[in-house]
Formats: sequence, C-alpha cells, structure tokens
Amino acid sequence: MATGSGDPWSVPLGPSRSEGTRRLDVVGFGQISLDRVATVDAFPHPGGHESQLGGALDRPGGQIATAVLAARTLGCRAALGGAIGDDAEGQSALAPLRAAGVDTAGVAAVPEARTRSAWIFVRRGDGERSVLGWRDPRCAIPSDLRDRTAIADARLLLVDTDDLDLARWAVDVARQVGTATVLDVDRADPDTCRLARDCDFPIVSELFVRDLSDLLDVEKVLGELLAGASRLAIATLGPRGAVAMLPGGATRRQAAEAVSVVDTTGAGDVFRGAFAWAVLEGWGAGACLAVAGAAGAHACQGLGAQAALPTAERLRAHASAPAA
Repeated sequence: MATGSGDPWSVPLGPSRSEGTRRLDVVGFGQISLDRVATVDAFPHPGGHESQLGGALDRPGGQIATAVLAARTLGCRAALGGAIGDDAEGQSALAPLRAAGVDTAGVAAVPEARTRSAWIFVRRGDGERSVLGWRDPRCAIPSDLRDRTAIADARLLLVDTDDLDLARWAVDVARQVGTATVLDVDRADPDTCRLARDCDFPIVSELFVRDLSDLLDVEKVLGELLAGASRLAIATLGPRGAVAMLPGGATRRQAAEAVSVVDTTGAGDVFRGAFAWAVLEGWGAGACLAVAGAAGAHACQGLGAQAALPTAERLRAHASAPAA
C-alpha cells in the first residue's frame, strides 16, 4: 500500500481512539438474533429431491450484535442498543457480548415479544448459506424510550436496516453529536438509499448493488451513494472480495483472502466490525479495506456468525498489505 501524502487511500478516516474523551469507541443499534444453524448437502428446490439436513445448533447472531462483538474482540470499548424479547432466546443471544464486556444496558427486553430468530442452512463443501429470518414486529424500542446518550458517548456508530425507523433515528442523532456512522444494508429501496447517503461509511451487499443495477455496475452504485454525505462507500461481493470508492471516484478493489470456508454467515458482519476498529486505529481507507476483508474471510472458518472472530494480532499485518 502506498503511504505517500499524495495517496488518498492513506489519509486517516478518523476519528482515532486517541482523540477526545468519549467513553465508548463503538456503539451498535440494530439486529440481535438467535440463529438455528444446520448444514445441508444442497439447497432444496421446489419439487426436487430431499436434501439431507445436519444437526441444527443454536448460535448467537444478528448483524449488529455480531459486528459489535467483533469490534470488542479487537479491543474496542463497545456498547449495544436494540431490542430482544423477554425470553430465554434473547438472553442467549446477548450472552457472548456480555461475556466479552460489551455494555448491553441499552438493549430493551420487550414484554410479550419474541427475540428475532433465523434458520440458516449452510451448504457443505463451500459454506454458502440460505437464511430464513423472522422478526417479531413488537420487538422494537418505542421512540420515547430511545436513549441518545450512548451515541453521543461513542466515536463511531454501527447500524443496520432491520428496524429502519430505529436506524434513521440513530443516524440523525449521530450527525447531530459528531459521531461517525457505518451502515450495514442488504437491499436497496428509496428509504435505505437515502439512509446510506447520509452515513459516513455505507457498506452495501451485492444484493443492494443488483437492486440498483441489472448489470452489476458496482462503481455506478457507489458513486450514487457518494453524492450525499458519505466519505467512503464499499460494496462487499462475497468470494469476489470488495470494492471501495472515495468522493471524486477513486476506486480500490480488495481480493477475497483464500481460506477454508465453513460458513459465510458472519462474514459481512465481521467485515463491518473490523472496519470500524481499523478506522479508530487511525488508518487510511486502503488499510481499513484490507483489514476488513481479512476479518470477513477469517469469519468464514467457523459454523455460525460469531464462531470465528479474528484477533487484533491476526489483522494488523494486513494494514500494510498491497492492494489487489
């Protein structure tokens, strides 16, 4: 990676953890889930032959819960906000975060609601997965109970679009108090596109790109996101790595690291958590992209979203890796 002062990819994205006196490095608002993970020989087709199902295992997950846990594993002071049901599943979903030292005081246990759940079918051989998720519409934080304190106390906010109203509120608060924002968004519609353009670092999926471009024109989609307030836009493309773009159109591609893939479920979530950590380490966009890509690849080596979280020691070497 070039390090000259003229290289826009080496300019720190900031703010680093050494700046200011905020209590938290990262706060996340969004999806918390208890997943049931099962392996299959092949994904079923309507009217097709039966596919053999492996034993189902309960595994903590959820996009933002996993991203926050990844950031905490890398050394960030972290907190989580969102909602679970007032049930045993919710406590199981929070258990690894609490054990890691994540502040979960901002997670509401909603009476009579059920914690979000998902069936995740992981294909043996290549680790690709198919997800059937369910979210109880009652499982949400009422607007009058939302606490902006944690966002004001943090340097960086992680948010998804599982509860779009909550995400919109959190991003608006972050902009008011000067907290950087990282968005995890899977599908594109007018509301999610508007939210993405309002975030510092929208990280979108391949499905999001396909929703906006039949030809999978990644650069066109990233350029449209950068027409707003965004400072760096990234598209994650699974085994084809990731593409990032800076305002002005400078583009960088990051190849996927070759690993033995068990399950791709948590790759994007861990990518985002590691990206947040790298931003707070004070690295430039190129290093942040490389580190996040390595983290996402590492996450594919365990069964379940949170089974293979990388350490800081594992990732630091990628901060100076050359671009693909």
